[in-house]
Amino acid sequence: MESFHTRFSAWTPCSNKALNRQLFQERVALISHWFDLWTTKQRQEFLFTILLRCTKSQLRFVHDQFSERMEVSNVDFSTVLPRFISLYIFSFLSPKDLCAAAQVSWPWKFLTEQDCIWMPKCIKLGWFLPYTPTDHEYGAWKHHYIACVCNLDWLTPREAAAVYGTLNEPKTDGEELQERHREKCLRKLIWGEIALRKKELFRARPPWVSGTHCSRLFKSRCQPRLPQTVRDRVGLHEALKKQLVLASLEALPKRSHVFGRHSYPSLSKKSWRGVLKNDDSPSHAFQTHFILISSRIPAHEMVVDSVKAGVISVVYEHSGMTLESLLYLTDRALGGQKAQSMGIFSDGNSREINLLQGYKIGIKNVLRPDVRDFWEKLGSFVAPKEGGGHVDLFVPLGASEAGIEVLSQLSQLTGTLFTAPAGIATGSYQHILSDWLGQQQERAPPSIYFSESKLQTWSSLMDFLEDTLISVRKQFRPLFKELQKNASGRIIGQFMSDTMSVTNILNNQEIAQALADGLAALSKENPERNVLEDNPQDTKPSLGKDDPNAEVLVQLERKLQMDWAAKRTRVAGELLQSERKYVQMLEIVRDVYVAPLRAALSSNRAILSAANLQIIFSDILQVLSLNRQFLDNLRDRLQEWGPAHCVGEIFLKFGSQLNTYTNFFNNYPVVLKTIEKCREMVPAFRAFLKRHDKTIVTKMLSLPELLLYPSRRFAEYVHLLYALRLHTPAEHADRGDLTTAIDQMKTYKGYIDQMKQNINMKDQLSDIQRIIWGCPILSEVNRYLIRVQDVAQLHCCDEEISFYLRLYEHTRDLSLFLFNDALLVASRSTSHTPFERTSKSTYQFIASVALHRLLVEDIPDSKYIKNVFILQDPKHEWICATEAEDDKFLWLSVLLNAIKSTMEK
Repeated sequence: MESFHTRFSAWTPCSNKALNRQLFQERVALISHWFDLWTTKQRQEFLFTILLRCTKSQLRFVHDQFSERMEVSNVDFSTVLPRFISLYIFSFLSPKDLCAAAQVSWPWKFLTEQDCIWMPKCIKLGWFLPYTPTDHEYGAWKHHYIACVCNLDWLTPREAAAVYGTLNEPKTDGEELQERHREKCLRKLIWGEIALRKKELFRARPPWVSGTHCSRLFKSRCQPRLPQTVRDRVGLHEALKKQLVLASLEALPKRSHVFGRHSYPSLSKKSWRGVLKNDDSPSHAFQTHFILISSRIPAHEMVVDSVKAGVISVVYEHSGMTLESLLYLTDRALGGQKAQSMGIFSDGNSREINLLQGYKIGIKNVLRPDVRDFWEKLGSFVAPKEGGGHVDLFVPLGASEAGIEVLSQLSQLTGTLFTAPAGIATGSYQHILSDWLGQQQERAPPSIYFSESKLQTWSSLMDFLEDTLISVRKQFRPLFKELQKNASGRIIGQFMSDTMSVTNILNNQEIAQALADGLAALSKENPERNVLEDNPQDTKPSLGKDDPNAEVLVQLERKLQMDWAAKRTRVAGELLQSERKYVQMLEIVRDVYVAPLRAALSSNRAILSAANLQIIFSDILQVLSLNRQFLDNLRDRLQEWGPAHCVGEIFLKFGSQLNTYTNFFNNYPVVLKTIEKCREMVPAFRAFLKRHDKTIVTKMLSLPELLLYPSRRFAEYVHLLYALRLHTPAEHADRGDLTTAIDQMKTYKGYIDQMKQNINMKDQLSDIQRIIWGCPILSEVNRYLIRVQDVAQLHCCDEEISFYLRLYEHTRDLSLFLFNDALLVASRSTSHTPFERTSKSTYQFIASVALHRLLVEDIPDSKYIKNVFILQDPKHEWICATEAEDDKFLWLSVLLNAIKSTMEK
C-alpha cells in the first residue's frame, strides 16, 4: 500500500497534495533557472527532447498556446491583391490546374473562370468562339475550351499504333519519300512567308522606331480578316494555316473543269443569255413547263404527286444547298432547253422568299451581287417576255408593298414577267388558290403545273398529312434510297392519295352537295352572323386581261389606287372572319376541356388536381380572354365600316397586352410535359382525353394540337396587316398606326420563330448525337446542321505515279455531317435483318474538324476513279468519293460556301 501511494513521487505521498504542489513548483523554478543559464542551442535541444516525450493532446495544447501568443493569419491573396494582379498570377496555370484551383473557394472559382484567362488558351489552339458573349455572360471561353477538348479524338497507345504505326516499325521508301516531300514543301512555304514578312517589315519600318513596334504595325496591316483581340494573340503559325485553307479553296478547279459540260459559271452574263437566245432550232419551241419544289413545304410529296404529266419538276433540299447548286439542278433538268413558264414553290411570306437556308430573298438583298446573278441566270432559262414566258412564284408577294417591289425589281432585272399570288386568304398556303398579281395567261398558274383537285386536297389537309408522312418517310425512304428524290416523292404522294381516297371525295358531287347543305343549316342556326359580305366582283381577278400592250406592273399599281376602298373592305372582312374562327378554336379548349374538368373538381370527383389544372389551362384562358376582347373591338368597328375608318389603333391596343402571350409561350413546354405526365399517371385523365380528343366537336384535333393555334396566329396577323396597308393610301389616317402595328407583330413573330428554331436545332443535334456511337457533345450556341453526305473512303495504292494512273481501293464507308462551324466524320456500317429487305445503318465517331482548319483538294477524274476529293486537317486525311457526279458538285459547293462563311467571321 505504501508503494502504491508514492508511485507519482518518490519523496511525497500522493495523499498530501499541498506538499506535492510545493515540491512541483520548486522543481519548476529550478528548471527555469537552469533554462535561463543555457545557451540557445541547449535550449533548442531541451525543447526537442521535451516535445518528443509529449502526447498528441499535450502537443495540441502547445499549439493552442502558441497560437494565442503568436497570432498566425492565413490570408487569401486573391482577396487582398488587386484583381488584375490575381488574374495575372492565375494566367500562368495550365487548364488542368485552373480547373483544380476553381474548386478551392468561390473567389478562386470566379477568378479562374474569367474569359481573359481562357480566351488566349483557346485562340492558341485555333478554337474560336462561334458567337459573341453578352456583357453579363460568365465562363463562355472556359466552356468552349472544355467542349473542344471533349471533341478531340484521344487514342490509346495501342489504338495509335494500329492507326499510325509505331516508331520502331520501318517505313517503306515511298512513305519516307512522301514525308520528306511534305516537309520540304512546308519548309519552303514558311521560308517564303518569312522572307515576304521581312521585306514588308523593312519597307514599313521608320528609321527612328524599333523593330518590335514595327512588327506589330505590320501584323495589324497584313491580317485584316482577324479581329483585333485575335491579332494580338495569334502568331504567324495561325496566319499560315488560314492562308493554307484559303489557298486550298482557290486551288480547286472551276465547275467547268470538274463537271464537264455543266460550265455555266464560266460564261459571262451576256454570253450566257446570248447562247440561249440564239438557238432557233425546232426543239426549243418553248412548250416546256418547269417547277422547283422546296422540301420545306409541308407534305411536299403530295405536291409532287399533284404535278401534271409533262411538267418537269425538281425537288430540292431547303437546307444544304446554295444558289449555284439550284442553278445546276435546273440546268440538268431542262437539258439545255428553255421553259415556257417556270414555277418556284417555296416557303415565304408577303415580303420575302425563303428560297434556301440562309437565303431569304427580299427588297434588302435582291440586288446583292450573288442574288442578282442567280436571278439573271435563272431568268435565262425561261422564254422571253415577248414569247409569253413567265416565272410564277408561289409566295404571296402581291399582298404587300415590299413584295410588289420585289416583283418589280426581278422583272426589271431579268426582263421576264414575274407573277405571285395577290389574295388575302388566311391560312397556310391558301393564297396559291386566290388571285394572282401580274397574270396575263388565260389559265391561273396553279392549273398550269398542278392537278387542281389534288392541290386543293393538299392545301386543306397539309398539316395532318405532314404528321402522317413523318412515319411514312421513315418506312419508304430506305426502299427508295437509290431513286431520285422527285421520283420517290411521286411514289409516296401517290401512295398517300390512293390510300386516303381524298381526291374521290372532292370529286363526288353528291357528297359535296350534302356538305354544302349541312354548312348552310349550321350558318342559319348560328345567331352570330358575319357583318361584312365579300363583294362578288372581287372574286374575279382584279387584273384586266384585255390590255396586253400596257406595262403590267404600272397597270397593277394604278388599279390598286382606283379600287383601294373595296380592297380595304375585303381585307378588313377577312381579318374579322379569321379572328372569329381563331377565337372559336380557343373556345373549344374552354368548353370541351376546362369546363368538365372544373365541374369534376367541384363535385369532389376530381379528374385533375387544381394545381395541374392551373398549370395547363390558365395561360390559354387568358389568351382567350384577350382575343375575345380584341374580336369585340373589331366587330364594333366593322359594324359601321367606311373608307375613313381605322383598324390600326385596335391592333396597337392589342399589341400593348402581348405579355399574356409571352407567359403562354414561356410555359408552353411545361404545359405539354404536364399533359403527358398526367396522361401516364392519372387513369381518369387518360380516359377523359380519349373521350374528347379528335372528335367532331374538337374539329378532329387533340388538346396539344389545339394549343398550337396561338403560335400560328401571328403570321396571319402580319400577312393581313401588310395587305391592309397595301390598300391604304399614304394620306389615310390609319397608315401610321398600321405601320406601327406591323412592327409590333413582326417583332413578336420573330420572338416565336426564334423559340421554334432553338428547339428544332437542339432536337436535331441531340438526334445526331444519339445515332452516332461515341459522338461528343454537339450542343453549341448557334450551331446547326447544313448537310449530310455519304461517301466512300479510298486509299491510294501507289502515290509515286501520275494522278491519271493511280489505283485506289475502297477501305470503308463514311458519313460527313457538315455543321456551320465544324465537320464531323463518322464511319457508316450497314446491317441487314433476316427475312427483311430493309437495312439499318449504324455510325461510329471518327473525328471532328473546325471548318477554318479544313483543307479541300480536288482529284481529277481518271480511267480508274471518278468523283473523288480530299479532306485534310492537321492530323487526318480522308480521300472520299461520291457515287454520283451531282453529289460531288452539291457537296463541294455547300462545303466551300460554309468554309468561306466561317473564315469571314
